[in-house]
Order: sequence, then structure tokens, then C-alpha cells
Amino acid sequence: MSLTANDVKKIAHLARLGIAEQDVEHYAKDLSGVLNLMTHMGQLNTDGVTPMAHPLDQMQRLREDVVTETDQRDHFQAIAPQTEAGLYLVPKVID
Repeated sequence: MSLTANDVKKIAHLARLGIAEQDVEHYAKDLSGVLNLMTHMGQLNTDGVTPMAHPLDQMQRLREDVVTETDQRDHFQAIAPQTEAGLYLVPKVID
């Protein structure tokens, strides 16, 4: 697929991008190259290729899902200006 200068101008207008007139042909050529690469990659046989979640073979270190903090709700609500049924009451800020 090849983009024309008019295509680039239309895309730039839709994306609200300002492109200098002298750069339009350059962008058309570069974007056409990207689209051609995507077209070529879409035609490749990827059967048997395992999908990857990350390009590097790394594992994310996760901590155990264990509660380490003690429940201090009663302590914090005891020093709050107003509470009701376990909730903090705050002044109305939006009419």
C-alpha cells in the first residue's frame, strides 16, 4: 500500500497535526514503507509461533498476597471529625 501526499495531508488534518509542506512527501514515503512492512509481516506464516507477553525472557517478581498490616480502622475513625456506619463524612463540595 502506498500513500500519496494528499493521503498524508488528510491524515494530518484528522489527527490535528501540523506538517510542513516540504515534509509531506517524506512522510508519505516513510508511512508507505511502514504499511508495506505491516502488509509483508501479515503474510508471514506464524503457525507454531508462541505468543509473547514480553520481548525479553523475564519473569516479573511478585510478592505473596499476604496481609501484613494490622486493621487500624477503629483507630483512624476515632480521630476523624465525623463518621457514620464505618464511613467518613465530609462536607459537600459540589452542588
